[in-house]
Amino acid sequence: MSNEKPRPSLSEPDFYFENGLLVYTAAYHLKRGSCCGSGCRHCPYEPRHVEGARKVADLGHGRPADDRDK
Repeated sequence: MSNEKPRPSLSEPDFYFENGLLVYTAAYHLKRGSCCGSGCRHCPYEPRHVEGARKVADLGHGRPADDRDK
């Protein structure tokens, strides 16, 4: 029996495709509730890319987490 939590359902604002690859948005990661540790482009947690991190990053200037890497 697996200890994995069920993944949240996906809807349009949760992902997009880029060069044939599925890219999760910060909205999806926030629904997930914690960092998966996979180095995701739109990781909204601090510290970034640390599995289990739950603190949401404060980007300041009213910018959403999705704008961090643009």
